[in-house]
Amino acid sequence: MSITTAEQLEKLRACGLIVAKALRAMSAAVRPGITTADLSAIATRILAENGAQSSPPLVYNFPGDVCISVNDEVVHGIPGPRSIQPGDLVKLDLTAVKDGYHTDSAITVQVPPTQEEPRELARCAERAFRQALAAARPGNRTRDIGRAVEREVRRRGFHVVRELGGHGVGRTIHEEPRVPNYADPSARDILTEGLVITIEPIIAATTGRVSLDRDGWTVRTADRSLSAHYEHTIVITKREPILLTAS
Repeated sequence: MSITTAEQLEKLRACGLIVAKALRAMSAAVRPGITTADLSAIATRILAENGAQSSPPLVYNFPGDVCISVNDEVVHGIPGPRSIQPGDLVKLDLTAVKDGYHTDSAITVQVPPTQEEPRELARCAERAFRQALAAARPGNRTRDIGRAVEREVRRRGFHVVRELGGHGVGRTIHEEPRVPNYADPSARDILTEGLVITIEPIIAATTGRVSLDRDGWTVRTADRSLSAHYEHTIVITKREPILLTAS
């Protein structure tokens, strides 16, 4: 969607702040022994208290309110009885809807004791997002965002997961345009003022190839190497983009 009224921006901001609040609470609760279901329940409670709902169960019948992916799990991990362990790399990916507007954000949390590779991988995903944000300007194309992500990821010695990337968002979870994490020559959509998209570097330590688990949802690296994910919903403006899911 593209924002055309102040009311639309206000409602998207409201939803984005709820997502940010839930992610902060989940992140603070990540520790050895807590289960992914426990973490999901934190988000469910915060969404309900603020008049929002998780989008994936509503739109895709996803079996959980938060996608929680651990270590080699890249995206779409299903919350359940799995206990978080020391040293785990935990991806928390939450999309919520309030008053008909959806926002989407993700973070990667390291469980102490941390080691160099997972620490640098998580930092790289966030740095790639920051680099891509500078390319998110009216007149640029979606591939310019991808080029910025890929340049940073390669510079750090890691790999982009090409099958996954950002997207339009607003009236539902996934809208046009597709926002790749590499310089895809076919990604020619022009960024326009008011456009609402996600930028979400999804990267892996030693391979960009992935496989789908038997559960039909969980995507993991083909060689079981670590992965990281960082995402915000943004609005393209004449100046710097507005980060709707950052508090």
